[in-house]
Amino acid sequence: MEVMQLIAIIMMALLTMKLLLLPERAVANTIVNRSRWLMAGGTALICIQFLLQYMLHLRAYGVERAVMLNLAMFIPASALLSLAMLLLLKQRHISRIEKYIGPLTWSVAMILITLGAWSGWLFWTEVAASVCYAAMQLYYTVRQIHYLRNIRNALDNYYDSDMDGLLNWMQYSIIILALMAAAIPAMIFGHGWWLALFAIFCFIGIFYLGDNFCHYAVSTVYTVEEVKSEKSNSDNLDTVIPAPEGTQEGISQQTMDRVTHAVEKWIAKGGHLKSRLYQPVAASEIGVPKYLLAGWLSQQGLKYNDWLSNLRIEEAKRLIQEHPGWNNDTIAQECGFTDRSQFQKKFKERVKCSPTEFLAANSRKHL
Repeated sequence: MEVMQLIAIIMMALLTMKLLLLPERAVANTIVNRSRWLMAGGTALICIQFLLQYMLHLRAYGVERAVMLNLAMFIPASALLSLAMLLLLKQRHISRIEKYIGPLTWSVAMILITLGAWSGWLFWTEVAASVCYAAMQLYYTVRQIHYLRNIRNALDNYYDSDMDGLLNWMQYSIIILALMAAAIPAMIFGHGWWLALFAIFCFIGIFYLGDNFCHYAVSTVYTVEEVKSEKSNSDNLDTVIPAPEGTQEGISQQTMDRVTHAVEKWIAKGGHLKSRLYQPVAASEIGVPKYLLAGWLSQQGLKYNDWLSNLRIEEAKRLIQEHPGWNNDTIAQECGFTDRSQFQKKFKERVKCSPTEFLAANSRKHL
């Protein structure tokens, strides 16, 4: 157990340093920077928790003393990590209840433990404190799932390709934090290899969360700057077609027909085959304001990503039939996909077979 605690101390210390030493450009965004500090605070607390366990040998003095320290450190650490995820998912300030539920839960847990130590009911008050911790994390998990769905929808209506790589680590991190809280009330009082497995899960899961945050912060700098650069060309588009009276839902059919005509002209010219075609850029090339393109897609029950992928897959099917000797890399490039893997994934989702299978089936039809 002491060897595992020492490994956890080293891992958490290195992760905290990595978070604190991120390149300045990676944390230029205020939200990302605040998330970085919250996450570093959480990993530092966990590092301190393992360090104290290692130095004081609390397990040798009884499970209850070790549990007191675990709860005192795990509750604020989990709250800080959860707040960091919420900030990234919301991309705006967190609410008061989201901000203060962590300190409130910690205060209640510490009061319960103090009363338990004074009254002799320490075990049961620690169980109650653990349940409070699990309830806190359940609240954070529900909020995180809600905002994750929102950000997925927003990205699908902005980017022309899937952003699964960007969001999967967030989804897995939410699951890790929830499992930690769900397991702690049962596992925090454990012994032997059950306790060892729980400890391994905790610090590997948290290391995964923090390390992927660092990767996210560094890799998205260039994406954000690219979006800003391309978006600047379309910021004045809302004056091209005057906004109709009423809300988006009240856009007249005449206006929608004008958008349809503009979109069809753009598709006929192959505008949809350009790679990295963000929604504001597409609106700019089509010649309509962003809100009208979004309204036009919404009226047809489509998301921007799906709409563009469908168009590109239809073009890919045509090219496969006309140029059976072309490989998937060439087809992907000609149709605007970022790479072969994305093309193959989208093709199989929509056509229910791989490009190779589609070519083979098409060849048999012409025999």
